[in-house]
Amino acid sequence: METVLRAISMYFLLMVVLKIAGRRTLLEMTSFDFILLLIISEATQQALLGNDFSVTGAALTITTLIVMDILLGVFKGWFPRLELLIDGASLILVEDGKLLTRRAKKAGITAEDILASARSTQGLERLDQIKFAILEKNGKISIIPQS
Repeated sequence: METVLRAISMYFLLMVVLKIAGRRTLLEMTSFDFILLLIISEATQQALLGNDFSVTGAALTITTLIVMDILLGVFKGWFPRLELLIDGASLILVEDGKLLTRRAKKAGITAEDILASARSTQGLERLDQIKFAILEKNGKISIIPQS
């Protein structure tokens, strides 16, 4: 039972930490971010398993995490507000070529991040060429060019 409780608590802890870190974290991963991810995964593994390094303990932990993910997916389907709380909503960052500074700052996105996405996906070079730039739930920036 202790293994199940450890898995559930770590699942929710990591969910909260990643929510606080924001979608910007998902957008780009630097070498530092990768190293941090490895350290977090090692610490999480130790917290999940404790002193139980048996195959049974690992199987129980993995099963608990997968069941938690499935249940959370079901609950998000039943309760749209829960999905909004956990996943957030898409956020418009540029509208008709104008950067919505307050929203971009809140999301931790710079004009350069938006322009980098615009260059790589649409071949656009300036903000005035963008009708909408939208920060999606998954951390990617969607660009809709001006007509």
